[in-house]
Amino acid sequence: MSAPPALQIREANAHLAAMHRRAVELEARLDAAECTVRAQAERLACHDQQLRAALEELGHAKDCEIATLREQLMTSEAAVHNLQATVRQRDDLIGQLQLQAELLRDVCQHRLPLARLLATLDEAERLGSLPSRDPCGPSPAIVSTNGEGYLTGPGSI
Repeated sequence: MSAPPALQIREANAHLAAMHRRAVELEARLDAAECTVRAQAERLACHDQQLRAALEELGHAKDCEIATLREQLMTSEAAVHNLQATVRQRDDLIGQLQLQAELLRDVCQHRLPLARLLATLDEAERLGSLPSRDPCGPSPAIVSTNGEGYLTGPGSI
């Protein structure tokens, strides 16, 4: 076999040098890509850890807010029960006061006729036409009106 011509050797050497450069370039790009992937993986892991911590913190805050709202609900329910009891007591008091007001209205309606009757009895006693209850003792006190239809004297209203 004969030696290949110098031109072929030069071409082959040039081709090998070009392939070697291309291999080095590809290895450099691969190294850069691997660094990029590692950096992205680290950032993603860090971000994932931050998100997990934020999610845990959010869950804790949610639990605290739920506990606070439950406490407020219990306090509000107790206040409602107290207010309902107060309303019942006041309703009872209003009922009692309405009965008393009705009695006072009745008394006020009968006051003037009663005052006139008492004035007539007083006049009759002064004239001596009514005998006293106890002939030996003083006559009972009679309540009279003051001229405006209002009672005066002992036990006046």
